[in-house]
Amino acid sequence: MPEAVQLSAVDIAGALLALGLLVALLVLLIDTLRTGIAPMPSTARVRARMLGLVPPDVTGTLFELGSGWGTLSRAIADRFPDTRVVACEVSWVPFLWSALRQAVSRRHNLSLQHADLFDAALANASVVFCYLGPAAMERLAEKLRREAAPGTLVISNTFGLRGWPHDQVEQIDDLYHMRVYLYRVPDAVAASAGAGRGAWAWLRRASRSTVG
Repeated sequence: MPEAVQLSAVDIAGALLALGLLVALLVLLIDTLRTGIAPMPSTARVRARMLGLVPPDVTGTLFELGSGWGTLSRAIADRFPDTRVVACEVSWVPFLWSALRQAVSRRHNLSLQHADLFDAALANASVVFCYLGPAAMERLAEKLRREAAPGTLVISNTFGLRGWPHDQVEQIDDLYHMRVYLYRVPDAVAASAGAGRGAWAWLRRASRSTVG
C-alpha cells in the first residue's frame, strides 16, 4: 500500500492561493473580453496632468468611469477632499482590489460602485474622468449628451471623443507618450447645430459627387 501523502498547512495554503490567483486571472480575462479593454492604471504623470486640468474650486460630483484598480480615483479623492468622488468599475477583480484598499485606507469622500459605467447617473457630474477604448468612448459621447449638464468637464486618457472639439490635448512626456484630452459637454442647441451642419455638409458632398 502506498503511503498517504501528508500535506502541511503551508502546502494547503499555497495550493489555495494558487487556485485563487488562477480564478482571479480567469475572471479578469473574461471581463476584459466582455468590456473590450483591460483595466490598465494611468501612469503617475498622466494622473498628475488629468488632475491639473480640474479647477481647484470645483463643486458637484467627480466621476471616474471605468475606475479599474482605483489608483486615479484615490488620487482624485486626495486632491479634492471636500468633493464627492464616485468610481464605477464593472470588472470584479480590480473592483475588489479597490474595495480592499478602501477598507484598509479609507477616503471618506470616495464612493466605489460595482456597476456598468453606462448605468451611472451623470446629471450631477461636474467632471468625468475616463480611460476607455474607442468603442466605449463612442457610447459615452451619446450618454454625456443625454445626461450631463452643459459645461461638464470630460478628461480622458489616450482616447478622445470623436467629433467633439477639445478644449485641450497634451502628449505626456513619459515612457508611453499618452495623450490627455479635455472636453466640455456642449449644450443641446450647439450639439444639434453641429449635427445639422455635419449632415448638410455630407449632403452637399454627395450631391456634387452625383452631379459630377
